[in-house]
Amino acid sequence: MSILVGLTGGMGSGKSLAASYFKELGAYIIHADLLSQQLAAPHQPAWEEIIAEFGSEYLNPDKTLNKSKLAVEVFQNNKKRNALEGILHPRVIAEEQKIYFDRQKIDPEAVVVIESALLIESQNYKNVDKVIVVQSTQELQIQRVVNRDGNSSISVKNRLKSQMPLEEKLNYADYVLYNISGRDQLKSQAHRLYSELKDLA
Repeated sequence: MSILVGLTGGMGSGKSLAASYFKELGAYIIHADLLSQQLAAPHQPAWEEIIAEFGSEYLNPDKTLNKSKLAVEVFQNNKKRNALEGILHPRVIAEEQKIYFDRQKIDPEAVVVIESALLIESQNYKNVDKVIVVQSTQELQIQRVVNRDGNSSISVKNRLKSQMPLEEKLNYADYVLYNISGRDQLKSQAHRLYSELKDLA
């Protein structure tokens, strides 16, 4: 039988890199961020609810959401963040479940991995068979996000403060991948863990 796995961690922890290794090994990856973007595309129901909640000043000229402006608002305002998550999370989770069930029909022994920064916060960990948390140090997380996105270290620190602490996420983990001493370390752990997940599928 197939297995549904949740892969999470803080920003800059190495979730996407771990997901890419699982994909190389044969896992089917569902990217929660990508689904969220698709569901919030212009004139989709989620887009309409977001505009009703936040206002048209959060739109770009092409009617797409101004994600940078929206991010500043929700990271400063818990009520607004809860409103945005209340619009997006149920839709993303429902779509993930649909994709998983469709994948099961194609491959009854599939290892399906949901890569999601907010797997725990959205309560979606309750819908998966196993939870993997990618662990790193905060210093490395900040350095990676600064290098990747060009943000200041202060803005990255503030965003990290708005997320559930990585130490708390570890309480939900069935497995932990350590991304501290380089890609080879993470890749070898992903290979070992994938073999274990295949045995469960």
